[in-house]
Amino acid sequence: MPTRRAALIVVALGLAIFGAPILARADDAPAKLVLILDWFVNPDHAPILVAKEKGYFSEAGLEVEIIAPADPNDPPKLVAAGKADLAVSYQPQLHIQVAEGLPLVRVGTLIATPLNTLLALADGPIKSIADLKGRRIGYSVGGFEDALLGAMLEKHGLALNDVTLININFSLSPALLSGQVDAVIGAFRNFELNQLEIEGRKGRAFYVEEEGVPAYDELIFVAKRDGYDAALMRRFLDAIERGVQYLVNHSDEAYALVASANPDLKDELNRRAWRDTLPRFALRPAALDRARYERFAAFLATRGLIKEALPVEAYAVEVR
Repeated sequence: MPTRRAALIVVALGLAIFGAPILARADDAPAKLVLILDWFVNPDHAPILVAKEKGYFSEAGLEVEIIAPADPNDPPKLVAAGKADLAVSYQPQLHIQVAEGLPLVRVGTLIATPLNTLLALADGPIKSIADLKGRRIGYSVGGFEDALLGAMLEKHGLALNDVTLININFSLSPALLSGQVDAVIGAFRNFELNQLEIEGRKGRAFYVEEEGVPAYDELIFVAKRDGYDAALMRRFLDAIERGVQYLVNHSDEAYALVASANPDLKDELNRRAWRDTLPRFALRPAALDRARYERFAAFLATRGLIKEALPVEAYAVEVR
């Protein structure tokens, strides 16, 4: 049959060009997955974007629809409601949402280190965390950021009531530059530090994992618990892993490819963030470090953000 012969030719060309096996048969339609990002498209999503542009999803027999949310609070809720297959989310958020009853499970990791920092201006009065006593600290999201800040302050003999908290509603760099606050919690090391430099100022970052907070995965992939296809998830994560490998080996080419498809990334801030995010991506997206998740769950319980540390199986899996 001509149609089938043409399809077989496409498969042969795919093998010749990409040098990798195509997981779907030539006469199979690709499996569709809907992935909702945590925010607008940015360098944090580089492995996803590379996997799309390099054809790794297609080679895995997948058709992945990538959606930027109108509200960044919605993606996990949409997955829990069965409106999407996957969402990019945050490990801290996952623990809290599962404790609140959302049927979610971590199936993979995108960024395997914290990005969060406590940030001040390098030429300002804050040389150490101890210097924050009596100072103003800006925040965007209450709860978790308070817990981070509280742990960091306690390591230096301070408490939350030793500082004044000001809600700056995600206006992190402007609040610092204008003098509205002396420091901000919740600044991402790959973005706000670069944004300050572009504005002609340098930042002084205090990294949460060095200041009393257990290390955690900043960005993860979550699915609906008991409602996902493990084989499809594994194919998706294998494609993400190929995207990470290409990024590690060909960072400049990867940026050019992705920026061509996403022109909003063609500016100095995103170029710098692309470079600084590169070492943060999970080299083994499917791998699960159980002890790490247990430690962080215990930290959240100690800080009062969850009632108890649940067994890892309640919120995280390693798909095979």
